[in-house]
Amino acid sequence: MPQSDVRPLSGDIRASWIRLRTMILLRWFAVGGQLTAIGVAHYWYGLQLEIGLCFFVVGTSIIANLVAIFIFPENKRLNEVENMLMVLFDLLQLSVLLFLTGGLHNPFALLLLGPVTISAAVLTLRSTVLLGSTAIIIVTVLSQFYLPLRTATGSVLEFPQLFVFGNWIALIIAIVFISAYSVRVTSEIHSMSDALAATQMALAREQKLTDLGGVVAAAAHELGTPLATIKLASGELYDELSNHPELRQDAALIREQADRCRDILRDMGRAGKDDLLLHRAPLMAIVEEAAQPHMDRGKMVRFQHLNEPMSQPVILRKSEIIHGLRNLIQNAVDFAETQVWIEASWDDTDISLRIMDDGRGFPPHLIGRIGDPFVRRRRSGMQNGLRPEYEGMGLGLFIAKTLLERSGAELQFANGRDPLSGNDNQQGQLGAVVKVTWPRHRIEEDSKATTSGLGENRPISS
Repeated sequence: MPQSDVRPLSGDIRASWIRLRTMILLRWFAVGGQLTAIGVAHYWYGLQLEIGLCFFVVGTSIIANLVAIFIFPENKRLNEVENMLMVLFDLLQLSVLLFLTGGLHNPFALLLLGPVTISAAVLTLRSTVLLGSTAIIIVTVLSQFYLPLRTATGSVLEFPQLFVFGNWIALIIAIVFISAYSVRVTSEIHSMSDALAATQMALAREQKLTDLGGVVAAAAHELGTPLATIKLASGELYDELSNHPELRQDAALIREQADRCRDILRDMGRAGKDDLLLHRAPLMAIVEEAAQPHMDRGKMVRFQHLNEPMSQPVILRKSEIIHGLRNLIQNAVDFAETQVWIEASWDDTDISLRIMDDGRGFPPHLIGRIGDPFVRRRRSGMQNGLRPEYEGMGLGLFIAKTLLERSGAELQFANGRDPLSGNDNQQGQLGAVVKVTWPRHRIEEDSKATTSGLGENRPISS
């Protein structure tokens, strides 16, 4: 699955995940709380409420719930508009109830924040702005127009006007702040969730390809002998059927198709990765394998190592490492002008790789954000015109960073003239630099396992 095919889910899609049953259940809780508050205020504290109108307003919520229960199935999922209308209904119902019970002098006016918070968490920005604006209008109206709360003796329960003004300002600020905060945090959570799901899919795909390659390699090995036998027998028949041209042509066809099967299995077997021997490999062999899909894309990919080749570490061949490096190399090849350098070094404690290109490098203002999911542009808006066909590797770099960090790596991103690159005096290497460093013990294969036997080769049982 290419990274370009992965997109964050829209708010419309997420809003459709909410079941009607969930909204009905929340409304039953609200109805229970409203009836309790009205009953306690009127019968316990003796407040003179318009009890009939109050019960009528609460009854509208009860009727709406009953209609939804009997008309729609329990597993119905609401779309964006239906969710917005349900929350808007609850907001208006609560505002009418507050109008009947003192407006902003009622301490339960704080509950107006509930529907707005729900919309900010699960609905789109458009719906959140609409509901937030409606809530601000309602708060403003309730600050001036309401039925006052009266005690049993007829006294009016009111806050001082300064307190009412303070409540009005506080509610408006809370509506705006909570909405913005919820939208921002929810967006970050959703974006990270989408990116992590894409990472898991990429890793699963790489692992499936590895497993499939092993099966193909084993099949190629097992079928080699019968195909050779078929070819030998068909060759003998071809020589003996010189007097029967029709049958000789069939024998030639059998030999030709046997050769074709051999070639197909050989090509497919090259992808085999599940051989025990290939569970570990020299560092540069794994780097070259990761770079292989991008070697013929018109850019020169050079491999360098700063240490003695004979001391090259043998590391575990993990899908996370190969797929992560492949994404980093893809990014370098995409943006390089002519060349990409992959430089390896190691010592007793660490193994390091640097992937460098001779392109324009990372935009300085985005270096701190590299590795965040769905960062769409690597270059500034003025530079995007030079490569209009490419949207960026935000998700691809996130997947690479996540997979490599899972293997124990630490990643650093910089441009060629940064101290990280160490190539200030080397011409050409002025583009982006990605440095990947592993603690050696995290990925290096145990030397005893390297020299030990691999076990008995067993044929595939049918």
